[in-house]
Amino acid sequence: MVTETEIKLSLPEPAAKQLGRHALLSGMEPKRQLLINTYYDTPDCRLRGERLVVRYRQKGDEWLLGVKTAAQLSGGLAQRKEWECTGRPGDFDFSHVDQGTVRELLDALRDQLQPVFVTRFERAAWLLEPRNGVRIELALDRGTIEAAGRRQPICEVELELLSGSVGDLLDLAVALQASLPLHPEACSKSDRAYRLMLDTPLTAAKALAVPLEAGLSSSSAFRRIALACVNQLQSNEKGILETDAPEFVHQARVAIRRLRSAMRVWQRHLPAPFASRFDPLWQELARSLGEARNWDVFLADTAPGAAAAFADPAEIEPLLNYARNRCTSCRQAVRVVFRSAAYSHLLLDFTAALQALPEAKRGALGDFVPAWLDKCTKRVEQRATEAQSGGDEARHRLRLAFKQLRYALEFFSPLFAGPVLQNYHQSLTALQEQLGRQNDLAVAMPLAAEALSGRHADLVQGWLAAQSDALLPELETLLADFRRQDAPWSASPP
Repeated sequence: MVTETEIKLSLPEPAAKQLGRHALLSGMEPKRQLLINTYYDTPDCRLRGERLVVRYRQKGDEWLLGVKTAAQLSGGLAQRKEWECTGRPGDFDFSHVDQGTVRELLDALRDQLQPVFVTRFERAAWLLEPRNGVRIELALDRGTIEAAGRRQPICEVELELLSGSVGDLLDLAVALQASLPLHPEACSKSDRAYRLMLDTPLTAAKALAVPLEAGLSSSSAFRRIALACVNQLQSNEKGILETDAPEFVHQARVAIRRLRSAMRVWQRHLPAPFASRFDPLWQELARSLGEARNWDVFLADTAPGAAAAFADPAEIEPLLNYARNRCTSCRQAVRVVFRSAAYSHLLLDFTAALQALPEAKRGALGDFVPAWLDKCTKRVEQRATEAQSGGDEARHRLRLAFKQLRYALEFFSPLFAGPVLQNYHQSLTALQEQLGRQNDLAVAMPLAAEALSGRHADLVQGWLAAQSDALLPELETLLADFRRQDAPWSASPP
């Protein structure tokens, strides 16, 4: 078994010819080879569900049976287990797989395996040695994915680490990206092939739990969580670029909020230049998504309800038309950002900086979790008191405090267990959602003023204010329920 470490970067077809002329490849001739890869799975795609890949690769007259664990790509970086041996197509001898649970599963499914799709591409490969002890294969793959009678083009660069560190691999990727329109891939070839084969509709990617252990170093824990946030962001890219569904923008924004929240949680454990460099960049990206999200919510939730403020239903049409136009223009602006070189550079630069983070000197993760969560709780209590006698701004500050507490709790939830955690999280979520509704109404005020004028603007803003006031008793009830909850980190300390 080997651990395969590689970076996958998409490259527009017109720019592919520029790669061979790059200064880093000056005077080097690539090794060219046609690679035909046949992937296998059971009729019910059991291997896909188990996050395993089985394929036969034809390289000239040679056939290689490969088994890989499927890895999430974050900033294009993938690290996974790989087993490979020579064989003949249709023969599945998994004796070379030295991980018992994986081998047992493959042996049990051997008789059910059947070809499911093919990737066929020409690979031009260069062997680079940036410094002593470092060897990296740079490969340009151009061809097609063929699945269920459909085809999808392949044009991507793979950087595979043969010897050296992950930092060396990322340094090379950053150097190439400085003069080439390379974008970190969000999906492997096999992931894209499964979507093509199954004709899977795009769905927005939500945050997933990240496995953590109390003995994990704080830097390692932050790296895992930050990479998961980048993965969630990138998993929503395609939906943002190719559809008008609001949920992709929403979940991409959630990913950035979670990432920035994690940077605040770990601030004392991170080098000062790290946060000062990257937080403003993520904030700016979140701001571009935020405007689109505000108009999405206004059009879908707020404006239809505001129709009740008008005696004549036709009077609401100017508001709806304006909101539709603003949704369209904001979405176009977001797509420009997501297609920009600056966004591609941010993904790769941030991933490189994550890998370069030094190990923290403050000990294991479990040493600072309870203290941080207690700090978040005190902030919530202080702002709750202010919000109960304040207005929209005070409730907005309370919402942000609850959001930070909720994200921190979700980051650390693998360290706790039991109904105490579930009850606390449910109470916290209900409060954040209620405060979110009030914030949507507050945000809608200036949007309505932008869309309308005179009597119509006054009618809508009056309706919005009444709706917000009607939610205040519910806020009091939810705060009282939250204050009765036991803190899970006190009930079951990590």
